[in-house]
Amino acid sequence: MKKIYLLGLAFATAFGTNAQDCTGGRYENDLFTGSDVTSDIQYGSNLNYDGSPQDLFLDVYQPTGDTDTDRPLIIFIHGGSFVGGSKTGTDVVPLAENFAKKGYVTSSISYRLGMNNVFTGPSEGDASEAVMRATQDAKAAIRFFKKSVKDDGNPYGIDTTKIFLAGSSAGGFVALHLAYLDQTSEIPSYINMSDPSLAGGLEGNSGTPGHTSDVKAIVNIAGAIGDTTWMNNNTTPVLSLHGDQDGTVPFGSAMLTLAIYEIMEVDGSESVHIKAEMEGIKHCFKAEYGADHVPHVGSAEYLDTTQQYMTQFLLSEVCGTQAYCICNTPADPIACHPLDGTANLKIEEAETLLEMYPNPALNEVTISLEGLLIEKVVFTDLSGKIVHQANTMDYHTNIDVSDLTQGVYFVKVQTASGMLTRKLVIE
Repeated sequence: MKKIYLLGLAFATAFGTNAQDCTGGRYENDLFTGSDVTSDIQYGSNLNYDGSPQDLFLDVYQPTGDTDTDRPLIIFIHGGSFVGGSKTGTDVVPLAENFAKKGYVTSSISYRLGMNNVFTGPSEGDASEAVMRATQDAKAAIRFFKKSVKDDGNPYGIDTTKIFLAGSSAGGFVALHLAYLDQTSEIPSYINMSDPSLAGGLEGNSGTPGHTSDVKAIVNIAGAIGDTTWMNNNTTPVLSLHGDQDGTVPFGSAMLTLAIYEIMEVDGSESVHIKAEMEGIKHCFKAEYGADHVPHVGSAEYLDTTQQYMTQFLLSEVCGTQAYCICNTPADPIACHPLDGTANLKIEEAETLLEMYPNPALNEVTISLEGLLIEKVVFTDLSGKIVHQANTMDYHTNIDVSDLTQGVYFVKVQTASGMLTRKLVIE
């Protein structure tokens, strides 16, 4: 099985120039005790999907006591299926606060919410127009910060060459679309760009014209993109984190649903990961095996994982470090997600690839599954009672069964694509 090692030696020279002062663990460690928050700064305004006007606001988090005036900026975009959520939501605020402690300036933005026919079944056009409105707003927020440096005396102390966009769920959609839907010719025909709420094309009319809206890199947490072909001829680096059991946003390429309504097929983080590799785009993908949607919300462990991956990925962009992805390293020994398409193997196809030997077994049994990660192995007796289980996260595992008494057992092999079952005899 092909293993992916994303240590990025080829990027060392390219990302080593114009690096920030990263001495003393800045941007890696929590050097500051907290953050000073300035809330409800208006960065723009625009029309909602129903034609009503809306002012757009953002919050800024600055490291408490920091005197640096040339700091990288991370803009966070909340989730909520484009119909809910908030810039003060638990999916973004802990991250904004944490990275401010490391020395970043961070911001969490509001954007226009809502879509046509949300209660009766939105079309792919309705949903895509909601994504487009939010993306236009995010671009306006980027332009707002660039103007603040060029025209307003840099009140937030930022370096506009190092602006990053990090989105959670719907915010992940925004980050991906902002980075890769960058040509008017790529806009799908089912998006009505003549709608007043979408005036201004890809850049939109949400505020601060005359400045660019490009970013140095993006972070996608459980988001998706309408079509990975939009990534062609694009070099924006991307870090993605996504639970492989996500029931809200597809892990790979699959149908997106809102409530009970099927909307359209989208390309989730796994597909973004594979396409980025094909296009030579700098990328890192943390597949959170066994996890559902945005697991960093409500889980200290997953929040820590998200912060670890973001820290290392952003260090390579800000400080020029070579290593930018920590899968398959001592920091996270779980193998990087495969890039050869085997992650999409259907459970029916995997049935013929599962090997378990020896059978009958005495003290140890070997289980191997080429093409799918084995997440968990559960042994039950004939009554269905669980008598032994092991978490693996590998394609090949040896399991000690010496504590099992003689008899017949069912061995259930859990994968991302489903469960496989074998009968095992213990002698």
